[in-house]
Amino acid sequence: MIRKILLAEDDPLDAELTIQTLRSVPLGNEIKHFKDGFELIQYLFRNSPYEDIPYEDPLLIILDLKMPRIDGLEALEIIRSNPQFKHIPVVMLTSSDQHTDILKSYGLGVNAFVVKPVDMNDFGKAVKSLGFFWAIINKMEPVDYISHNLVHSE
Repeated sequence: MIRKILLAEDDPLDAELTIQTLRSVPLGNEIKHFKDGFELIQYLFRNSPYEDIPYEDPLLIILDLKMPRIDGLEALEIIRSNPQFKHIPVVMLTSSDQHTDILKSYGLGVNAFVVKPVDMNDFGKAVKSLGFFWAIINKMEPVDYISHNLVHSE
């Protein structure tokens, strides 16, 4: 099963560039875009309008920091406070390089903090590297598989 990559990004141009770049790797993963952290959280918890979609662990969640309604830090805090989602890798992909944002993100349990390069070519390289690492190099199993094997290997 190829798991989804979830992207919460309010800037349409950054979202499109991120999606196009991830697809160019090519990963084969579906990329689901949310316009803010609120939509992402609604999707994860299968609240309206997503209540009829069966839950499956995403491969990766990519968050922008500055978004309306629920920003990246608030979304990260909600994700990490729920045991069902604690294991999901989360990457902050943001234009902020503020020391306080970096510290808060890591304090809340982000797996990586990537500052969006201003140059389009550098941005593309950063996103390709991010996608390649999390989808191909990093090895991870869904929680159901991990729990099942831990119970049966004892």
